[in-house]
Amino acid sequence: MNPPHLRKRLPLLLGALLLVTTACSQVPSGPHDEPSPGTSSGSGSTGGPGGGKPRPVWRPEPGVAWQWQLTGKLDLSVDAPVYDIDGFNQKAATVADLHKRGRKAICYISVGAYEDFRPDARHFPKDVIGEDNGWEGEQWLDIRRLDVLRPLMAKRFDMCRDKGFDAVEPDNVDGYKNDTGFDLTAGHQLAFNRMIAKLAHDRGMSVGLKNDLDQIPQLVGDFDFAVNEQCAQYDECAAMTPFIKADKAVFHVEYELPADRFCTSTKRLRLSSMQKRLHLDAWRKAC
Repeated sequence: MNPPHLRKRLPLLLGALLLVTTACSQVPSGPHDEPSPGTSSGSGSTGGPGGGKPRPVWRPEPGVAWQWQLTGKLDLSVDAPVYDIDGFNQKAATVADLHKRGRKAICYISVGAYEDFRPDARHFPKDVIGEDNGWEGEQWLDIRRLDVLRPLMAKRFDMCRDKGFDAVEPDNVDGYKNDTGFDLTAGHQLAFNRMIAKLAHDRGMSVGLKNDLDQIPQLVGDFDFAVNEQCAQYDECAAMTPFIKADKAVFHVEYELPADRFCTSTKRLRLSSMQKRLHLDAWRKAC
Protein backbone atom coordinates (compact mmCIF):
# COMPACT_ATOMS: atom_id res chain seq x y z
CA MET A 1 0.00 0.00 0.00
CA ASN A 2 2.95 2.28 0.61
CA PRO A 3 6.24 2.89 -1.21
CA PRO A 4 8.87 0.12 -1.10
CA HIS A 5 11.11 2.01 1.32
CA LEU A 6 8.22 2.34 3.77
CA ARG A 7 7.26 -1.30 3.37
CA LYS A 8 10.74 -2.41 4.36
CA ARG A 9 10.89 -0.16 7.42
CA LEU A 10 7.37 -0.77 8.73
CA PRO A 11 6.22 -4.26 7.66
CA LEU A 12 3.03 -6.10 8.44
CA LEU A 13 1.01 -3.20 9.87
CA LEU A 14 -1.47 -1.99 7.32
CA GLY A 15 -2.46 -5.32 5.82
CA ALA A 16 -3.78 -6.43 9.20
CA LEU A 17 -5.48 -3.15 9.87
CA LEU A 18 -7.33 -3.37 6.56
CA LEU A 19 -9.12 -6.39 7.99
CA VAL A 20 -11.11 -3.99 10.19
CA THR A 21 -14.70 -3.92 9.03
CA THR A 22 -15.77 -0.33 8.78
CA ALA A 23 -19.19 0.95 9.70
CA CYS A 24 -20.91 3.71 7.81
CA SER A 25 -23.18 6.59 8.72
CA GLN A 26 -26.46 7.06 6.89
CA VAL A 27 -27.21 10.70 7.67
CA PRO A 28 -28.01 12.58 4.43
CA SER A 29 -27.42 16.24 3.87
CA GLY A 30 -27.20 18.46 0.81
CA PRO A 31 -27.99 17.81 -2.85
CA HIS A 32 -26.05 15.46 -5.13
CA ASP A 33 -26.56 17.52 -8.29
CA GLU A 34 -24.12 20.33 -7.46
CA PRO A 35 -20.50 19.74 -8.52
CA SER A 36 -17.92 19.45 -5.76
CA PRO A 37 -15.42 22.29 -5.38
CA GLY A 38 -12.23 21.92 -7.38
CA THR A 39 -13.59 19.42 -9.89
CA SER A 40 -14.30 19.23 -13.59
CA SER A 41 -15.84 16.54 -15.75
CA GLY A 42 -15.68 15.03 -19.19
CA SER A 43 -17.65 12.44 -21.11
CA GLY A 44 -17.67 8.86 -19.85
CA SER A 45 -18.50 5.79 -21.91
CA THR A 46 -20.50 3.85 -19.35
CA GLY A 47 -21.59 4.82 -15.97
CA GLY A 48 -24.23 4.45 -13.33
CA PRO A 49 -24.83 1.47 -11.09
CA GLY A 50 -25.36 -1.61 -13.22
CA GLY A 51 -23.51 -0.10 -16.17
CA GLY A 52 -26.49 1.74 -17.64
CA LYS A 53 -26.77 5.40 -18.59
CA PRO A 54 -23.41 7.11 -19.30
CA ARG A 55 -22.22 9.61 -16.73
CA PRO A 56 -19.49 12.25 -16.86
CA VAL A 57 -15.99 11.21 -15.82
CA TRP A 58 -14.92 13.24 -12.81
CA ARG A 59 -11.55 14.97 -13.08
CA PRO A 60 -10.30 16.55 -9.83
CA GLU A 61 -8.36 19.78 -10.23
CA PRO A 62 -5.05 20.64 -8.52
CA GLY A 63 -5.34 21.79 -4.92
CA VAL A 64 -8.73 20.22 -4.11
CA ALA A 65 -8.80 18.94 -0.50
CA TRP A 66 -9.29 15.26 0.30
CA GLN A 67 -9.68 12.69 3.04
CA TRP A 68 -8.13 9.21 2.90
CA GLN A 69 -9.51 6.70 5.38
CA LEU A 70 -9.09 2.94 5.04
CA THR A 71 -9.46 1.76 8.66
CA GLY A 72 -11.84 2.40 11.53
CA LYS A 73 -15.40 3.68 11.49
CA LEU A 74 -15.73 6.10 8.59
CA ASP A 75 -15.91 9.69 9.82
CA LEU A 76 -18.20 11.63 7.49
CA SER A 77 -17.74 14.87 9.43
CA VAL A 78 -14.32 15.63 7.91
CA ASP A 79 -14.54 18.84 5.88
CA ALA A 80 -13.21 17.58 2.54
CA PRO A 81 -14.94 17.42 -0.86
CA VAL A 82 -13.14 14.18 -1.81
CA TYR A 83 -13.11 10.91 0.15
CA ASP A 84 -10.83 7.98 -0.71
CA ILE A 85 -12.21 4.85 1.02
CA ASP A 86 -11.94 1.06 0.84
CA GLY A 87 -13.96 -0.35 -2.05
CA PHE A 88 -14.66 -3.73 -0.45
CA ASN A 89 -15.46 -2.58 3.08
CA GLN A 90 -17.72 0.35 2.25
CA LYS A 91 -21.30 -0.02 1.02
CA ALA A 92 -23.25 1.66 -1.75
CA ALA A 93 -25.26 3.46 0.93
CA THR A 94 -22.06 5.11 2.21
CA VAL A 95 -21.16 6.33 -1.27
CA ALA A 96 -24.71 7.65 -1.73
CA ASP A 97 -24.42 9.44 1.61
CA LEU A 98 -21.17 11.09 0.53
CA HIS A 99 -22.85 12.22 -2.70
CA LYS A 100 -25.76 13.69 -0.77
CA ARG A 101 -23.22 15.70 1.19
CA GLY A 102 -21.77 17.05 -2.06
CA ARG A 103 -18.65 14.90 -1.95
CA LYS A 104 -16.87 12.66 -4.43
CA ALA A 105 -15.91 9.09 -3.56
CA ILE A 106 -12.75 7.25 -4.65
CA CYS A 107 -12.70 3.43 -4.49
CA TYR A 108 -9.45 2.04 -3.03
CA ILE A 109 -8.62 -1.29 -4.69
CA SER A 110 -5.34 -3.20 -4.75
CA VAL A 111 -4.63 -4.33 -8.30
CA GLY A 112 -0.95 -5.34 -8.26
CA ALA A 113 -0.96 -7.45 -5.11
CA TYR A 114 -2.92 -10.50 -3.96
CA GLU A 115 -4.76 -10.06 -0.64
CA ASP A 116 -5.75 -13.29 1.09
CA PHE A 117 -8.39 -11.49 3.18
CA ARG A 118 -10.53 -10.29 0.25
CA PRO A 119 -13.73 -12.15 -0.68
CA ASP A 120 -12.48 -12.92 -4.20
CA ALA A 121 -9.08 -14.29 -3.09
CA ARG A 122 -9.94 -17.86 -4.12
CA HIS A 123 -10.26 -16.79 -7.76
CA PHE A 124 -6.55 -15.93 -8.12
CA PRO A 125 -4.53 -18.85 -9.57
CA LYS A 126 -1.47 -19.81 -7.54
CA ASP A 127 0.88 -19.30 -10.49
CA VAL A 128 0.19 -15.53 -10.59
CA ILE A 129 0.90 -15.06 -6.87
CA GLY A 130 4.49 -14.11 -6.04
CA GLU A 131 6.58 -12.87 -3.15
CA ASP A 132 5.29 -11.13 -0.03
CA ASN A 133 5.12 -7.38 -0.49
CA GLY A 134 5.81 -6.60 3.17
CA TRP A 135 2.23 -6.45 4.43
CA GLU A 136 0.46 -9.30 6.19
CA GLY A 137 -1.67 -11.33 3.81
CA GLU A 138 -0.35 -9.59 0.68
CA GLN A 139 1.79 -10.92 -2.18
CA TRP A 140 2.81 -9.43 -5.49
CA LEU A 141 0.95 -10.47 -8.64
CA ASP A 142 2.42 -11.44 -11.99
CA ILE A 143 1.21 -8.41 -13.93
CA ARG A 144 2.41 -9.96 -17.18
CA ARG A 145 -0.65 -12.23 -17.02
CA LEU A 146 -3.17 -9.77 -18.37
CA ASP A 147 -5.33 -12.66 -19.56
CA VAL A 148 -5.81 -13.78 -15.96
CA LEU A 149 -5.83 -10.45 -14.14
CA ARG A 150 -8.00 -8.42 -16.53
CA PRO A 151 -11.28 -10.27 -15.75
CA LEU A 152 -10.51 -10.35 -12.03
CA MET A 153 -9.87 -6.60 -11.90
CA ALA A 154 -12.85 -5.94 -14.16
CA LYS A 155 -15.11 -7.56 -11.55
CA ARG A 156 -13.56 -5.44 -8.80
CA PHE A 157 -14.10 -2.29 -10.86
CA ASP A 158 -17.67 -3.42 -11.59
CA MET A 159 -18.15 -3.47 -7.83
CA CYS A 160 -16.81 0.08 -7.51
CA ARG A 161 -19.08 1.27 -10.30
CA ASP A 162 -22.13 -0.54 -8.95
CA LYS A 163 -21.60 1.04 -5.53
CA GLY A 164 -21.63 4.44 -7.23
CA PHE A 165 -17.97 5.44 -6.82
CA ASP A 166 -16.72 8.34 -8.95
CA ALA A 167 -13.14 7.09 -9.26
CA VAL A 168 -10.70 4.29 -8.49
CA GLU A 169 -7.39 4.39 -6.63
CA PRO A 170 -5.57 1.25 -7.85
CA ASP A 171 -2.75 0.34 -5.48
CA ASN A 172 0.52 -1.54 -5.99
CA VAL A 173 1.14 -0.46 -9.58
CA ASP A 174 4.93 -0.31 -9.34
CA GLY A 175 5.77 -3.98 -8.87
CA TYR A 176 8.44 -3.89 -11.56
CA LYS A 177 10.68 -1.95 -9.15
CA ASN A 178 10.26 -4.51 -6.35
CA ASP A 179 11.26 -8.10 -5.62
CA THR A 180 8.04 -9.74 -6.82
CA GLY A 181 9.32 -13.20 -7.74
CA PHE A 182 8.65 -12.43 -11.40
CA ASP A 183 10.86 -11.01 -14.13
CA LEU A 184 8.89 -7.78 -14.57
CA THR A 185 10.03 -4.91 -16.78
CA ALA A 186 8.99 -1.28 -17.13
CA GLY A 187 7.19 -2.30 -20.31
CA HIS A 188 5.11 -4.89 -18.46
CA GLN A 189 4.18 -2.26 -15.87
CA LEU A 190 3.14 0.27 -18.49
CA ALA A 191 0.92 -2.28 -20.24
CA PHE A 192 -0.69 -3.34 -16.96
CA ASN A 193 -1.25 0.20 -15.71
CA ARG A 194 -2.82 1.26 -18.99
CA MET A 195 -5.11 -1.75 -18.86
CA ILE A 196 -6.16 -0.71 -15.35
CA ALA A 197 -6.86 2.86 -16.50
CA LYS A 198 -8.99 1.59 -19.38
CA LEU A 199 -11.01 -0.69 -17.09
CA ALA A 200 -11.93 2.33 -14.97
CA HIS A 201 -12.71 4.60 -17.92
CA ASP A 202 -14.83 1.93 -19.61
CA ARG A 203 -17.00 1.99 -16.49
CA GLY A 204 -17.38 5.75 -16.38
CA MET A 205 -14.97 6.26 -13.50
CA SER A 206 -11.81 8.32 -13.31
CA VAL A 207 -8.60 6.68 -12.15
CA GLY A 208 -5.49 7.75 -10.24
CA LEU A 209 -1.86 6.73 -10.70
CA LYS A 210 -0.49 5.58 -7.33
CA ASN A 211 3.20 6.44 -6.80
CA ASP A 212 5.12 4.88 -9.80
CA LEU A 213 7.02 8.15 -10.17
CA ASP A 214 9.40 7.06 -12.90
CA GLN A 215 6.55 6.31 -15.31
CA ILE A 216 4.58 9.52 -14.80
CA PRO A 217 5.75 11.05 -18.12
CA GLN A 218 4.43 8.02 -20.02
CA LEU A 219 1.22 7.60 -18.01
CA VAL A 220 0.00 11.11 -17.21
CA GLY A 221 -2.21 11.02 -20.30
CA ASP A 222 -3.84 7.75 -19.23
CA PHE A 223 -4.73 8.77 -15.68
CA ASP A 224 -6.99 11.53 -14.33
CA PHE A 225 -5.15 12.29 -11.08
CA ALA A 226 -2.26 10.98 -8.99
CA VAL A 227 -1.93 9.64 -5.45
CA ASN A 228 1.47 9.96 -3.80
CA GLU A 229 2.99 8.92 -0.50
CA GLN A 230 5.99 10.65 1.07
CA CYS A 231 7.28 12.63 -1.90
CA ALA A 232 8.30 15.45 0.47
CA GLN A 233 10.28 13.19 2.78
CA TYR A 234 12.21 11.75 -0.15
CA ASP A 235 12.46 14.98 -2.14
CA GLU A 236 10.40 13.61 -5.03
CA CYS A 237 7.47 16.02 -5.25
CA ALA A 238 8.78 17.79 -8.35
CA ALA A 239 8.20 14.51 -10.22
CA MET A 240 4.45 15.14 -9.85
CA THR A 241 4.62 18.30 -11.98
CA PRO A 242 3.30 16.67 -15.20
CA PHE A 243 -0.05 16.02 -13.50
CA ILE A 244 -0.32 19.59 -12.25
CA LYS A 245 0.60 20.98 -15.69
CA ALA A 246 -2.17 18.80 -17.15
CA ASP A 247 -4.60 20.38 -14.61
CA LYS A 248 -4.97 17.08 -12.75
CA ALA A 249 -4.94 16.80 -8.96
CA VAL A 250 -2.10 15.20 -7.00
CA PHE A 251 -3.45 13.74 -3.74
CA HIS A 252 -0.43 13.60 -1.43
CA VAL A 253 0.24 12.35 2.11
CA GLU A 254 3.19 12.31 4.49
CA TYR A 255 3.39 9.91 7.43
CA GLU A 256 6.62 10.81 9.20
CA LEU A 257 7.02 14.52 8.46
CA PRO A 258 4.84 16.99 10.39
CA ALA A 259 2.66 19.21 8.21
CA ASP A 260 4.67 22.33 8.97
CA ARG A 261 7.70 20.68 7.37
CA PHE A 262 6.14 20.23 3.92
CA CYS A 263 2.95 22.27 3.48
CA THR A 264 4.65 25.45 2.29
CA SER A 265 6.55 23.70 -0.48
CA THR A 266 3.72 21.39 -1.58
CA LYS A 267 1.22 24.25 -1.67
CA ARG A 268 3.62 26.04 -3.98
CA LEU A 269 3.50 22.97 -6.24
CA ARG A 270 -0.33 22.95 -5.97
CA LEU A 271 -0.46 19.48 -4.42
CA SER A 272 -3.43 18.38 -2.30
CA SER A 273 -1.34 17.56 0.76
CA MET A 274 -2.00 16.35 4.28
CA GLN A 275 -0.34 14.53 7.14
CA LYS A 276 -1.81 11.13 8.04
CA ARG A 277 -1.06 8.28 10.40
CA LEU A 278 0.31 5.19 8.68
CA HIS A 279 -2.76 3.06 9.33
CA LEU A 280 -4.95 5.66 7.60
CA ASP A 281 -7.67 6.11 10.17
CA ALA A 282 -9.85 9.24 10.24
CA TRP A 283 -7.20 11.59 11.67
CA ARG A 284 -5.67 14.07 9.28
CA LYS A 285 -3.87 17.40 9.29
CA ALA A 286 -4.45 19.13 5.97
CA CYS A 287 -2.25 21.84 4.52
